[in-house]
Amino acid sequence: METLQRLTRRQVDALRAVGGAETAEHGASLKTTASALGVTSPSALECLTPLEELGLISRHRGKSRLTPRGRTTLVEYQRHHRVAENLFGQLGLAPDASCEAAREVDLAISHSTVERICAAEGHPEVCPHGAPISPCSDRKGDAAS
Repeated sequence: METLQRLTRRQVDALRAVGGAETAEHGASLKTTASALGVTSPSALECLTPLEELGLISRHRGKSRLTPRGRTTLVEYQRHHRVAENLFGQLGLAPDASCEAAREVDLAISHSTVERICAAEGHPEVCPHGAPISPCSDRKGDAAS
């Protein structure tokens, strides 16, 4: 099972919160992460501990940072979500509805399925909200073509 498929929605949201709050100088505080998740600090810690055990974040003196593996996992999540969002958009859903539908499946689909969906969609460059979709693994060298 792929790392992304092992995570809960709350854990992905925590990973996103850490990635969005950390800076080059400082990691994300537990309070900031809890606030982003809309939970108490102990509840946020319950989400962060498995992420640390999986090697997706590191914690030092109460601050969390994405590890290289965590950063890769977050990029993979964004790709899964945006490709799924684009698929639902092609089915006629409005951008916000396609986002909601994508959140129902983005953690469950494998990388190979995302690659096939992306190829079937003609390798879109942006999702319905205009956010970039990273290229398929077999097309990264084709970015100039």
